[in-house]
Amino acid sequence: MTRKFIACLLLSLPLLSTAQKKDKNATKAAATITVEDMKKHLYIIASKEMEGRETPSPGLEKAANYIEQHFKSLGLIPGNNGSYRQTYPLYKDSMLGTSMKINGAALELNTDFQPQASNYAAEMRFSEVVFAGYGISDGDKRDDYKDLKVAGKLVLIADGSPADYKPSQTGFASPGSAFGKMNTAMSKGAAAVIIIYGNYPRKTMNLNSNWSMNSYKSAQTPFSFTISQRIAEKIMGEDGKNMLDKLKAGLLISKTYPAEIDLGYSKTTKTNHASNVLGVLEGTDLKDEYVFITGHYDHLGKRDTVIFYGADDDGSGTTAVLEMAEAFVKAKAAGNGPRRTMVFMTVSGEEKGLWGSGYYANHPIFPLDKTTVDLNIDMIGRSDASRKQGDSANYVYVVGDDKISSDLKVISEAANKNYVNMELDYKYNDPNDRNRIYFRSDHYNFAQKGVPIIFYYDGMLGADYHKPTDTPDKINYPLMVKRSQLVFYTAWEMANRNDMLKRDMKLEIPSR
Repeated sequence: MTRKFIACLLLSLPLLSTAQKKDKNATKAAATITVEDMKKHLYIIASKEMEGRETPSPGLEKAANYIEQHFKSLGLIPGNNGSYRQTYPLYKDSMLGTSMKINGAALELNTDFQPQASNYAAEMRFSEVVFAGYGISDGDKRDDYKDLKVAGKLVLIADGSPADYKPSQTGFASPGSAFGKMNTAMSKGAAAVIIIYGNYPRKTMNLNSNWSMNSYKSAQTPFSFTISQRIAEKIMGEDGKNMLDKLKAGLLISKTYPAEIDLGYSKTTKTNHASNVLGVLEGTDLKDEYVFITGHYDHLGKRDTVIFYGADDDGSGTTAVLEMAEAFVKAKAAGNGPRRTMVFMTVSGEEKGLWGSGYYANHPIFPLDKTTVDLNIDMIGRSDASRKQGDSANYVYVVGDDKISSDLKVISEAANKNYVNMELDYKYNDPNDRNRIYFRSDHYNFAQKGVPIIFYYDGMLGADYHKPTDTPDKINYPLMVKRSQLVFYTAWEMANRNDMLKRDMKLEIPSR
């Protein structure tokens, strides 16, 4: 070993020591996150009385009240101008009536036709219909609307797609899916669409839609209905006989058919609401910058008398948020409060499509450009039975730490190494992963707005996932505590470092 090398090594030792030094104040605060407190909270949040916490429901409101009361007891500041709630509206349509006539002859609901539940209340009459094959428009691959003018017109298309058609996107976003076809018809300016299906007669349709946030839309989709092949024949004449088989064989062309067609749909709309619950711990010299810790407190509710308790999904994350809030409050009481303002937010409607976090991201209470990070926790109480490598009692899946900010991974891994020494598993970190975990919890709505995120997850997609058997007695509480402490230590660093996290990496969103 050369003398020069020894000198360099000695000079580096203080730096290494500083980088690995534990913060005793953080350790003391993290120790207040305990198995006993975790159990107390989770057995209430995932109790029979909460009835599965569906959005919206009385059980969800009970859970929100419990969370709010906990935030109050800690002395957290209400997060929304004097209120702990950020409330958002919900809408539910119920069909009052529907009708379809062809050349004056009334059709029979469920036997001949059905309306789409997304219809607005309207009556329309047309003297002709434009047949557009499968109704697919997909760049250079296929365009069933070529040379057709359908703006303001009624369009007739068929279910399915040609055997030789390879869509540019798959799944829900495929131009050959029902959703893709409706989007195409809308982009072409169609006033209404009728889709021909071969599976008639059908079961009696549900007259009620699900709850939705989408009562006010920037654009309306075309008025839409489905019909049987027999009814297609009444519109298309000889061309309509066995038309689905003819279309597959390439024996039909796009053309306009004369027919007097009456379409009608009426509905009534109920309104309700749900809320996100926010508690705030004000920072010191950097109080106008924010660290968010989030988890969703809703679940699937109940079906008849069967309750979906949602202990892991996401009673575990909700409990972690409550416990970390208490840990930061106790640290501040001991004179070790965070420099940045901490926002503890439990959101609703995640199971419906990330509603609550989406509403917050579009109606932020605190500036998103001053929000340094969102640490989101969704399922941290169980172990992944499919995980074959490593220690199943000492791991957590980490998602998103290498995206948006190059600071994230460094801080996350240093916090883990210095304090808890868990196995950080990046299995689900690839946005191209078939499970699409990166897009399936509330952090994603922050990421879309450019806020750096880390998502913590246990990977429990089998066994009790979304089943009534996801109960609090099956939680590994010591593991849940350790994972929560990892998030706490990471948040502690985010809250107290000199600089906000850099936003120096573009979020790449793969096509489906």
